[in-house]
Amino acid sequence: MHDDILLKIGKTPLVKLSRVFKEYDFDLYAKLEGFNPGGSIKDRAALSIIRNALRTGEVKPGTTVVESSSGNMGIGLAQVCSYYGLTFVCVIDPKTTASNIEILKAYGAEIDYVSEPDPETGEYLPARIARVRELIQTIPNSYWPDQYSNHYNYLAHYETMSEIVTQLGQAPDYLFCATSTCGTVRGCGEFVRSNELPTTIVAVDAVGSVIFGGTSTKRLIPGHGASVVPNLCQPDLVDQVVKVTDLDCVIGCRRMVRKEAILIGGSSGAVLMAVDRMKETIEPGAKCVAIFADRGERYLDTIYSDSWVSKHFQGMTHLWQKQPQEKEMVMAI
Repeated sequence: MHDDILLKIGKTPLVKLSRVFKEYDFDLYAKLEGFNPGGSIKDRAALSIIRNALRTGEVKPGTTVVESSSGNMGIGLAQVCSYYGLTFVCVIDPKTTASNIEILKAYGAEIDYVSEPDPETGEYLPARIARVRELIQTIPNSYWPDQYSNHYNYLAHYETMSEIVTQLGQAPDYLFCATSTCGTVRGCGEFVRSNELPTTIVAVDAVGSVIFGGTSTKRLIPGHGASVVPNLCQPDLVDQVVKVTDLDCVIGCRRMVRKEAILIGGSSGAVLMAVDRMKETIEPGAKCVAIFADRGERYLDTIYSDSWVSKHFQGMTHLWQKQPQEKEMVMAI
């Protein structure tokens, strides 16, 4: 029994994955953040940021909250703002899925649509942030949570890591975590460091993301990687970086639902494929935890859509040479 819906944020289940890598001698567990009431790990950061702003007076009755989001953080903020009776404006771009837009509207969020990318970088994120700054200047009594810089984003994930250690009964040997704002990986990494835990932190980034170096290129999966290095990024907290492609995300998502009957979102598919990339080097008997940031229902018109996959990944069968089962599963549609 809970007194309000926000008390249901956190304490998400940890589930052993016994089938997907059954031929390897390590244990893999999934932290299923899709069980948060808003459907993703971003519920934790949204609640942490808004509660702190209410405590400090930066947010008060009548405040308009304005944030840039491709989906999950926007939905998390829409839920929290709805509960506290705050107006929320979410700045989105063409990569935001139709289902996420409808969820935002259902929570009462106002949608501000950026249709053109930043002219210098060709990316939508800088254009969205520029639009947020413009709105903050023109809307009286407005507040920008700035998920890319706000310390209460990563502070929320001290609890995420604490839950994992408690549920597992020990510190995991490996933690696999997708990166975007870097809130989750930094919060978990700070917890590991401050408690001197023997956990190897593996950051899962996107090919085409610049968070851990490289050249910014077009990416299809929202909420995975970034076209700018977030202020929350703390590379010294990360032990290894694994970069995966959009196609890897599709493979991982479809493999998870086929092997474990768990419907996961795009960045979670990337995390699974990072484990796949490292499976030969993980020590026998190791305990590994993969953070799955959200559920798959929000990706039914993209990752789980046969027509969408065919449209975006035609002519890429050479990437399947070592994955014949997934080639049959995904490409023969």
